[in-house]
Amino acid sequence: MKLVIFVLNKEEYLNEVLEAFVELGISGATVIDSVGMGRILAHDIPIFAGFRNLLQESRPGNKTILTAVEDDKVELILQTLERMIGSFDEPGNGIFMSLPLDLVKGIHQF
Repeated sequence: MKLVIFVLNKEEYLNEVLEAFVELGISGATVIDSVGMGRILAHDIPIFAGFRNLLQESRPGNKTILTAVEDDKVELILQTLERMIGSFDEPGNGIFMSLPLDLVKGIHQF
């Protein structure tokens, strides 16, 4: 089993992403409002205020989506997301990662 962590920079795709998860048989995920470190540094810490110019094009926030899936679904999720939002190799499309889970409790689909 894997934990998929996906930072969606383009929040306008959230409904589409969640619909795709359902189509892939993923019945549960946690969606968290999140913000990148650079934005916090540039806006909340005066010494880093110079970063504001670099962030003019960046978005004010993003969504972090967490879900536990069977190992064989990770690549399919990645491919589906990249078809939707573009390659993760391109800046600004988000971040995708998966981590092994050795113990999961409270999820009844497994």
